[in-house]
Amino acid sequence: MGFVDDQRRPRPVRLGLRENWPQFALLVVVNVCVGALVGLERTTVPLIGADVFGLTSDLAVFSFIIAFGLTKAVTNLAAGALAARFRRKRLLVAGWLIGVPVPFALAWAPSWGWIVAANVLLGVNQGLTWSMTVNMKIDLVGPARRGLATGLNEAAGYVALGATALLTGYLATAYGLRPAPQLIGVVFVASGLALSLVVRDTAAHVALELAGHPATAASERSTGLARTFARTSWRHRSLRGASQAGLVNNLNDGLTWGVFPLLFTDHGLGLAAVGLIKGLYPLLWGIGQIPTGHLADRIGRKPLIVHGMLLQAAGFVLALALLDTPLLAGILSAAALGIGTAMVYPALIASVSDHAHPAWRVNALGTYRFWRDLGYAVGALVAGVLADALGLNATVIAAAVLTAGSGLLAARWITEPAAR
Repeated sequence: MGFVDDQRRPRPVRLGLRENWPQFALLVVVNVCVGALVGLERTTVPLIGADVFGLTSDLAVFSFIIAFGLTKAVTNLAAGALAARFRRKRLLVAGWLIGVPVPFALAWAPSWGWIVAANVLLGVNQGLTWSMTVNMKIDLVGPARRGLATGLNEAAGYVALGATALLTGYLATAYGLRPAPQLIGVVFVASGLALSLVVRDTAAHVALELAGHPATAASERSTGLARTFARTSWRHRSLRGASQAGLVNNLNDGLTWGVFPLLFTDHGLGLAAVGLIKGLYPLLWGIGQIPTGHLADRIGRKPLIVHGMLLQAAGFVLALALLDTPLLAGILSAAALGIGTAMVYPALIASVSDHAHPAWRVNALGTYRFWRDLGYAVGALVAGVLADALGLNATVIAAAVLTAGSGLLAARWITEPAAR
């Protein structure tokens, strides 16, 4: 009987990638579905606004990105507080249930308002599902492999996003802007929901890391959302530096999401070529995060963050400097933006995790992701206002200046944590 009891005893909870690889791998596949769902929009939706619904204002076309960015940012912030009350797995499943109507609304929306409403749902879906997959991976691996964990998580999502953007470009060329390109999203929602029901929660891993964490002052262990929001947004120097860099990074993504399809079609490129440009950016962003996440664990977070922001700024310069050959301009710009973002993305998440106590880390990551994904809305708003007033070229120049400035602020504010 003693032998039987020993066999039934649950395996001890351990931190580490090797120790938790089955659950980690399952969460990677879940995030493939998360990224693929938002990839449905990257090539076609700005063109649907202009060509199907006849929108003439760039700001009106970009309104779907503003809705998505605002909703996702607020959901990211709420996800931290919700994770203190509910299991990560429950929030992950809830995010997928909210995303069920999205592909159908995008495929058959009778008016532009339906597209905007679908993006509100998509923002909630992405805020919950992406937040939970990254938090659960960080929970599993512990402090030593945070850079690699976040790199693998973001790589899975953005490779899927890029591949879907590329695929929808070709589907739109063959079958039209709607509904075929959007209906592949049904597969992503069904798969993501089914896999999320299987994954195990990581509460025990959080408890284990917290038990072994060095004692700190009570003020440093405070888990309240308001205190953590203030600490992450401006009071803590490194967290402030990471938050502003994250905002500008996704400002770039929100801006290119709306501007690049219009800019390059205005210069004679077709849907397939635009899909290639829009797919290449997140593909390089995604694939590149595997080596850059690992590199962030070896050389530190700051060098990758600073140089990645400056490389993104160079990508915008290339887009305009080579615009007489638009396909070359688009490809080189997408490559610089993708590689630069791959350098920045996992390093920023790992940096926030480094500086946050495990007791309030989920709220710190939620706050950082609030500012980061608010960049989608800010980028679309800036792009719409500038494009309507000064043209698309002026919008790209503004993005280059903002990105370079953000890189310099990151160099000034972000520090590496003391070795553990």
